[in-house]
Order: sequence, then C-alpha cells, then structure tokens
Amino acid sequence: MFAQLPSYDHLMRSTRRHFFGTSALGLGALAMRGIVGEAHAAPLPQGTHFPAKAKRVIYLFQAGGPSQFETLDPKPLLRERHLQPLPDSVRQGQRLTGMSGYQATLSLAGSFVDFKRYGQSGIEYSDIMSHTGRLADELCVIRSMHTEAINHDPGITFFCTGNQVAGRPSMGAWASYGLGSMNENLPAFIVLVSQDANKDQPLYSRLWGSGFLPSEHQGVKFKAGTEPVLFLTNPEGVSSHARRGMLDALGKLNADQRNTELDPEIDARLAQAEMAYRMQTSVPEVADLSQESPATLAMYGDSVKTPGSFAANCLQARRLVEKGVRFVQLFHQGWDNHGGLPGGITHQCQQTDQASAGLIQDLKQRGLLEDTLVIWGGEFGRTAYGQGRISKDSYGRDHHPRCFSLWMAGGGVRGGHVHGQTDEFGYNIVRDPVHVHDLHATMQHLLGVDHERQTFKFQGRYYRLTDVAGSVVKSVIA
Repeated sequence: MFAQLPSYDHLMRSTRRHFFGTSALGLGALAMRGIVGEAHAAPLPQGTHFPAKAKRVIYLFQAGGPSQFETLDPKPLLRERHLQPLPDSVRQGQRLTGMSGYQATLSLAGSFVDFKRYGQSGIEYSDIMSHTGRLADELCVIRSMHTEAINHDPGITFFCTGNQVAGRPSMGAWASYGLGSMNENLPAFIVLVSQDANKDQPLYSRLWGSGFLPSEHQGVKFKAGTEPVLFLTNPEGVSSHARRGMLDALGKLNADQRNTELDPEIDARLAQAEMAYRMQTSVPEVADLSQESPATLAMYGDSVKTPGSFAANCLQARRLVEKGVRFVQLFHQGWDNHGGLPGGITHQCQQTDQASAGLIQDLKQRGLLEDTLVIWGGEFGRTAYGQGRISKDSYGRDHHPRCFSLWMAGGGVRGGHVHGQTDEFGYNIVRDPVHVHDLHATMQHLLGVDHERQTFKFQGRYYRLTDVAGSVVKSVIA
C-alpha cells in the first residue's frame, strides 16, 4: 500500500522552507499553464495595456560607450578650442573616473570627424556614419541621454536591467514575460554577440538573464555558424519519436514533483525542454543565411558573409523578428576608446554603420519597420576633454555619463527628429533630458505596456523594469 502524499496544508505547517517557497506561487500559477501531456503550453503573458505601436524590438547595443562627438552630436567649439582647458564653470565639480582624476588639466579634444546634414530633416551625422546618415528621416536621435553609472559594468547592467546591481531581470526577459512569444517554436528573447568585435569589455549572461522571473524568459544566446544552439540535435541513436516519448514521461514526473514541492520553477524547466525540442526544426531554418538574395546581402556589406560578424547578426536579427521573435539584442564590443583615436572609432563604424543602416532598409522594404522598434547605443558617452597624451592627430576620451546620444527607428518612433540638446562643450544637458528609466518606459509604452503596471512580486515587493522612476518621452513618439 502506497503512503499518502502530504497535503498542501500539512506542508505549510511542517516546514518553514515550503512556507517561504510558496510566496511567489500565486503569481507563478497565474503565469503558467499545466504542462502534462503532448503539448506543453507557454506561460500566460500579462498582455498589453493599450494598443501597441511596436510588436517587437531589435536592440543594437554598442558596448563600451560610443563617443557622441564622433557620431551623433557635433560640437565645433571643441575643434576651435582643441587642447585648451575645460572651464571649471562647465564641469561644476562633477565627479571623474580614476582614469581622468590624475590629470592636472582637462584639455578639450576637438573631433577629427566632419558632420554633414542629411535628408529633408537636415539632421547632422558624422562622416564615419554616412550610411546611417542617409536614413536620417527614418531615425530619431536622442542627444540628451544620461545615466547614473560612470563605469562599464554598472553602466551596461543598468541599461540592460534597469538597475546597476546584478540580479534583476533583463529588458528582454521583461518583454518575454509581459507579452509572450509570437512563435511557439522559437524563444521570445534571443541574443547575438559579434565575433568580429574587439573584446575590450566583458559581457556576462546575466545581462540577458531572467533574474527572479521564471527562467524560460531568459535570453537564448545564439552562436555563430551552422549550429547556433549547442546540443540541439539528438544524440546518435536517439530518434525524434524517442525524444518526444522521453519529454512526455518527464512531464508527468515533473507534474508529480511540482504538486509535492510547489515550486513553479519546475514548470519553467520543462517549458525550456519543450522549447528545445521544437527548436530542433525551427533554428536550422532561421539560421540559414544562404537563402538571402545577393541584393539583400549587399545592403549589409561584405562582412555579412562572415558568420558571427555584426553584419551577419543584423541580418540574423531581421530573420528572427520576421519569424516572430519578440526581442533580439545584439552586443558589439570595442567602443571603449580611451586612446587610439581616430583609428579605434573609425574601425568600429566600419564594422557597424552599413550593417545598421542595412537592417533599417531591409525591415522597411519588407513592411516590418513600422512595428519593429530598433535602438542603437551604448551604456554612456565620452568626455569633451581628452585623456592621456593628446596631440593634434591622436587622443582618447574617458567615460561620461552626464550626456550622450543614441538613435531609435521604427515601431512608432518619430523619424527625422532630434530630441534634447547639450551645451556647446557637450558636457551638460541644457534641454529635454532622458534618463535610462525614461528610455525603458518609452520602449515599453511603444510595446503597449504601461511600465508602472507590468510588475512581478519578489521577496515581498513588486518590481518593474523602471524600478520606481521613469516617464514616457512622448515627443519621440510619432
């Protein structure tokens, strides 16, 4: 005779561990369907709060902090005053990194690039971003971004998760949790990391992690080449029919364990196993770039033919959103130019400029740009003053969180528009500041989500991507 399993009430009385373990069970149960049988359903999304302008996001994250002075925010005064001291009245006692704090004089560094006006909007872009500039009327440039982080790890963590301290859910995980997937055969959140970039600053999987959200919402990192997901194919001797039978049996065992242990993460683990099974057929198809026409490949540049390059990843991102992936985030390192200018940033733009523009063109011609939000930018900007030895032809720039630039396109964004303004030195914001929380709130708004209402209860508190701040920047919305 089999022993009777302990009841829920008995478990609650008997162990403190189970009592605290169920604190998230109520919300977890609402977010999960039963997973017993042939078809194991994805978690129930919270859904939109109002009609969405964007269905999906492609975030082109330029890790390291691109200089706004060489890309998106022209400052002719810096060139006029090259090597002259930064006035104390401009700095206003603001903190510096340890890399600049030792310098007796903060000498201004004029940019080597020239800026040109593009399109009917007449927005200025640097000559090393000419491909992007030709799409000026499609883009919204924000020149008044600011952040609280002055170093890379907290800076990139802040942008990716809404908090400088590691452990919070990433913005892609929030999109997956809140909106669900548009293709049950592919993850809702996929990450691509450039293999042709200079690996100056490390990237960690927690940047696309799920934090305290159910783990099936974490980003799935695709590798370069013909097998983007490791161990996706069945081992030799294991048929698809046998794998299906194993997962069905595993589902029944996990259901028993869930009923006993009351842990919603058991459901998440099995949902991931089910997704891996379905990806066995969907991933090889979507990863095969050989299906693209020569005309499409030409838009992204020659390096699109190199697996794992930024250009190849941009094309891969278009194919993924075309198949219904909700959030695709590309990471391209190498923008931490403390020295070596003009060479370093010129090389970075050679790798990224044409491909970024090609992505916008490709999305537009396929009718996808209208409801796909594309964002390009890094974790902070660079200083108006130079770093280290500065000469007429060589300089570098330190980290600058006070003001920097990024661009957005598609997905309900107002094209041919510049938001915000910095002072003539490019050191402080003088009009329409945009904080990281504001950017996240705006991104969620375009996806049809009220950033104050999309929450998850964890350890007795309701959390959200924007923490306890953030306002939608309405002027950038079309």
